[in-house]
Amino acid sequence: MASVLVIAPHPDDEVLGVGGTVLKHLAGGDAVHIAICTRGEESRFGAEQVERVQAEARAVHALLGVTGSTFLDLPAARLDTVPGTDINEAIGRVLAGVRPDVLYVPHPGDVHRDHQLVFQSVMVCCRPIGGSVARRILAYETVSETDWYAAPITSAFVPNVFVDISDHVERKLEACAMYASQIKPAPDQRSIHALHALSVTRGHAMGMKHAEAFMLIRELRG
Repeated sequence: MASVLVIAPHPDDEVLGVGGTVLKHLAGGDAVHIAICTRGEESRFGAEQVERVQAEARAVHALLGVTGSTFLDLPAARLDTVPGTDINEAIGRVLAGVRPDVLYVPHPGDVHRDHQLVFQSVMVCCRPIGGSVARRILAYETVSETDWYAAPITSAFVPNVFVDISDHVERKLEACAMYASQIKPAPDQRSIHALHALSVTRGHAMGMKHAEAFMLIRELRG
């Protein structure tokens, strides 16, 4: 059994990018933890909206059946106002508690600054010192963030790891739909139709029905 940690800048990133793979890990007997880094500020998003998104996240994690969830409650869309050491400490505590063998992180080339800063902080925390670093680190893609920047001027998402989620895609899409405050009607990228199409595209690229794609950042072999 492996210990798996998914680090998501915002609620919904974890299921958009890694939902099918999370289900596959769980089906294989792995322990899967999810850490949501930020929370919307009521002064900006409204108390009702903030609580709605939090409730959606808890419901999604219950549907997936994850081993544990952590909410760091750093300020959403304002992560660049938080000292880097504070972000590092918050993420470092999660890593120390879970001690993941496999770690999923947002892609550093995402357009959202929160995604970039979370990735940078994770890599600081995962420097290969002290013997507690994750042995496999993969970056996932998030629709409307990974593909809306300026590749190839900025870091491009070029997947080199594909996970067959054919047996889990319907449950992933069910979980995505539970983020009703975030999912939009087609042809929006955050539509169920677009997510289904992406899983087909990633799958067919490797001769599978449905897949999620990742970039391997680091792998340590003993």
